Amino acid sequence: MSESFPHGGNLRALAEAAGRNPADILDASASINPLGPPPWLRQVISAATGELVHYPDPDATELIAAACERYGAPASHFVAGGGTSEILYALPRATGLARAVIPTPCYADYATAAHKSGMDIRRVPAVEFDDFAVHLDRMEGVLRSPSLVILGSPGNPTGKVIPAPDIVDMASRHPQCLFLVDEAFADFVPGFASLAGADRPYNVAVLLSLTKSFAIPGLRLGLLAASPDLAGWVRSKLPPWSVNTLAQAVGARGLADTGYLEATRQALPGLRGRLADGLTKLGFSVLPGAANFLLARLPAEASPSGEVCRRVLAGHGVALRDCANFHALSDRFIRVAVRREDETDRILAALAGVLDSPLAPSFAPRRRTPALMIQGTASNAGKSVLCAGLCRLLARRGLRVAPFKSQNMSLNSGVTADGLEMGRAQIVQARACRLAPDVRMNPVLLKPTSDVGSQVIVLGKPVGVMRVGEYIKYKPQAFAAARDAYDALAADVDVMVLEGAGSPAEVNLQAHDMVNMAMAAHAGAKVLLAADIDRGGAYAALLGTMECLAEADRARVVGYLLNRFRGDPSLLAPANTFLRRATGRDVVGVVPWIENLGLPEEDSVTFKDGGTLPTAPPDDPDRLDIAVVDLPRVSNFTDLDALAVEPDVHLRRVRGASELGRPDAVILPGSKNTLADLAWLGETGLAAAITALAGEGTTEVVGICAGLQMLGTAVADPLGLESGRAREEGLGLLGISTELAAAKTLAATRAVHADSKLALRGYEIHHGLTVPDNATPPRIAVTREDGSPMGYARPDGRVWGAYLHGIFDADAFRRHFLNALRARRNLAPIANSTPYDLEPALDRLADVLEAHLDLPALLRRVGL
Repeated sequence: MSESFPHGGNLRALAEAAGRNPADILDASASINPLGPPPWLRQVISAATGELVHYPDPDATELIAAACERYGAPASHFVAGGGTSEILYALPRATGLARAVIPTPCYADYATAAHKSGMDIRRVPAVEFDDFAVHLDRMEGVLRSPSLVILGSPGNPTGKVIPAPDIVDMASRHPQCLFLVDEAFADFVPGFASLAGADRPYNVAVLLSLTKSFAIPGLRLGLLAASPDLAGWVRSKLPPWSVNTLAQAVGARGLADTGYLEATRQALPGLRGRLADGLTKLGFSVLPGAANFLLARLPAEASPSGEVCRRVLAGHGVALRDCANFHALSDRFIRVAVRREDETDRILAALAGVLDSPLAPSFAPRRRTPALMIQGTASNAGKSVLCAGLCRLLARRGLRVAPFKSQNMSLNSGVTADGLEMGRAQIVQARACRLAPDVRMNPVLLKPTSDVGSQVIVLGKPVGVMRVGEYIKYKPQAFAAARDAYDALAADVDVMVLEGAGSPAEVNLQAHDMVNMAMAAHAGAKVLLAADIDRGGAYAALLGTMECLAEADRARVVGYLLNRFRGDPSLLAPANTFLRRATGRDVVGVVPWIENLGLPEEDSVTFKDGGTLPTAPPDDPDRLDIAVVDLPRVSNFTDLDALAVEPDVHLRRVRGASELGRPDAVILPGSKNTLADLAWLGETGLAAAITALAGEGTTEVVGICAGLQMLGTAVADPLGLESGRAREEGLGLLGISTELAAAKTLAATRAVHADSKLALRGYEIHHGLTVPDNATPPRIAVTREDGSPMGYARPDGRVWGAYLHGIFDADAFRRHFLNALRARRNLAPIANSTPYDLEPALDRLADVLEAHLDLPALLRRVGL
């Protein structure tokens, strides 16, 4: 760095010296808040932008009012400036004093500001054997004449705090002197007693730096608290409009945000301790300090500080503060800013490498598995499908890849080979990776049972039904399980593909997020933000999402995906340029609309929006009309996907009795609240309409899982597992009754269709225990391999149901079922089913992504 700028923090100069991009530099030479800017920073700046058409308030009225509120002194005591440096350079000229007394080592600009004002400077050096502590009583002998005494508390570079009562006592003994106390780093010290309040002695003035506290040094903002006379004199030395509009707005908000500063003070001791321990292990002598930096003496055998700092910067992209230009120090000292844990590990690893320490391997940051995460601007932006496509694309390149979604809210789930439950979307993504489903891929699954409650499933097993407030309290435990699952899974593969949920811009959820940016932070994942351009408003959604993110989270976003585009992508160029200029990120892919992709939906959003099934009967009379009842709490509607691939089938969605008509078959799918959905069937008239069709015998009525339970005479829930309803009468179409039990049946199941003897394969997910009625026992329709019944039918076979999810996935049985319906319509049977296979869909999806994404560039961004 040049002699004209002897401080840390010159990022451009550091990058040039290192031959690196500024974004690759870890700047530990400047000491600012390791937590980064507060989450409200961008919103405050954005709100104040409209005021830039006017000159700033010359009196900084709102900023000064906020200072009065925080420190308890009148407005006349405060002066606002463009950083404390501006005030520091103006203050000596306002005092009329001829001499400055400065304990050292200290911030170099104290002496520079005094010298430029024509003052004589008397330095009072502290000594190393006393950890450079400032002893005010040792200064008594040099304060006989009026002087400006400049003290740092905590001091820079030592981090030492001078007790406020000691300063007040000395000021009272030397009324002819002015004591300027720099509290630039005071916000980092728990319990710090500031001298900026109204009871401050008239000959004590205080510098207050907001830029360090709120990690906004580029904004330049500082305050002086002083006697009204001195404040007025300093104010007259500053240029007009010294504090710009944006800085005033941010300062007013920051002074009021005690919560952010308290969080900083709570986090800092642990972070500082981690850094101190690491430096000590490397042979440094670390001086104890209370601020957000540490002064450390190099090991005896190390090169001079300038050489160490140069090599750390050039070889590792880490900037440290060379303390050789601090008075009373030497080229044996460096100052290191306290940073986040991962950054501290990088600092220590860099120093270990430069010092050739045998401990270097232990300081090397843990290698993170490269990770790419798809987040969306909203639910149903296509995240699940995009992740599945990326998984298959990476797998085809020979990489070991695994999917991950820390928390999935969906009623579409499946069961692994070891009998554990996970989200259906991650099961599909596992297949895209050519892996067996593993609950670590979706460690937390929420299955809504009502508008305010869900069954919570952790690592494949239910832990209870929780209302929203209960789950928020449980979330730390859930997130811990998710992080552990991720770490274990990531250790086995080359790259991870993570999926977010909803939008990271849901500001009401950010405080307890565990699925979007919080998970990205844990994984070290690069984030692609996806928007559904077919719905419109994609660019506004992308820009708005970025505006709602904290700075650390914005930094994780490496680009945008526009999904489901119909048209010529070149027409998007002006909007892409606008987005680049507004956010500094590029659109890295425009994924076209893919007709009839053939992959299961993650949840019921598309199904309920009508995007999966139509509501109208078929136009072609030779197509089979199969009506699917759209239950309020429908689950696992993907059981119907296999039927949808058949060209002679028209599946449609039914929500009311008037829509039912006279279909060839009615299917009652699964439900996460069987009793409530049974009541809904009665309220809508569908129960009576379905019963009437079953009585006529021309329509086949089929129930899957909860649908099977509804076909019986009654369903009881004595434990309140799904709702507050204890019992609900069923449709009475099968002689069975069901009681929901605490134990949940979770099994990957092989089964047999009793009439056709055709093999079936799927999974069971249910709390119900179903038994035949003694008076009107049904016949068995489906059995497990061991012969135990899992499905029942009316004697004529026109009403039947089974607990087997995926029952129609078996091609032979599906065609047998459909041909029986055709026979009743006197339609010729079809010999072969259309194969139901996800592999062609996954490969087709991967082909589309490969054609519309720059995959090599994405892989470089994640470190592959």
